[in-house]
Amino acid sequence: MNPIRLATRSSRLALWQAERVAYLLNQAGLPSEIVPMTTIGDQVLDRSLAKIGAKGVFTEELEESLRRGETHLAVHSAKDVQSRIPDDLELLAFLEREKVNDVVLSFNERFVLDKPGIVLGTSSTRRKAQLRRFYPEATTAEARGNLQTRLRKLEEGQYDGLVLAYAGVHRMGYEHLVRHTLPETRFVPATGQGSIAVECAGALDEDLKSHIKAALDHPATHACLRAERAFLHTMEGGCSIPSFALATFNAAGGLHLHAGIISLSGEEYVDDIQTAPAADAHRLGTSVADSVLGRGGREILASIREHRG
Repeated sequence: MNPIRLATRSSRLALWQAERVAYLLNQAGLPSEIVPMTTIGDQVLDRSLAKIGAKGVFTEELEESLRRGETHLAVHSAKDVQSRIPDDLELLAFLEREKVNDVVLSFNERFVLDKPGIVLGTSSTRRKAQLRRFYPEATTAEARGNLQTRLRKLEEGQYDGLVLAYAGVHRMGYEHLVRHTLPETRFVPATGQGSIAVECAGALDEDLKSHIKAALDHPATHACLRAERAFLHTMEGGCSIPSFALATFNAAGGLHLHAGIISLSGEEYVDDIQTAPAADAHRLGTSVADSVLGRGGREILASIREHRG
């Protein structure tokens, strides 16, 4: 059997993710080969993601390789996947989710998050807005680049702390620098945070797709991501919009979704929480989005888009 070719970004974290996918495929008797690529999001580092202005800044090149038949699967951080998947492509599997929280890293063991005037580095529009709301005395600064580049800037003193997803920090072995874990009830993460998404061309052989899905997909995570992505799709959001969504299963087995949007200043905040059976994950996501849009979310989105011109 020819190896399954896995398109991935060339960063250390992305390669780790692809290696995890390759390991699971190999365990299922499906040999694979990793094909690293550079995306526009990796190349353009002197502008924020919101200012690049492209959809799929970390996924487009990988998706083109699927269309050309050069690779069989594209491996993404699920939070990087755009809200609308092209008709000729398919999100085939989501790996089991890691801890979803945002965390604050610092080389200073005595780092205090609520100290006035601290500078926190992040490239996330959502995190900047949440920090402005919950830690208004802190200053946020743009922090683009791979994890190692950001840590070097942190060590040089360009920031007092870095705000990142725990999943990437854990996968790269930097847990010892975590000084604060931000509660997911206030700092609700981005759609898909903590999970790895696997995408394929819709025309990929159905039998092969079935075997790949059986090897990789985590059904509970997939149900959560269906709800979160339905919310994001209805909001017409992406990584440049400060929306947030987290679906979890409650003790009774129901799917619980907390999602919303926050203004760039952090002053306006609209969220909603609803629960539904896992089979209704998509409807749950659209219902929460409709609620958020109808109670002020639409005006926040319009203001953000007007601000960016």
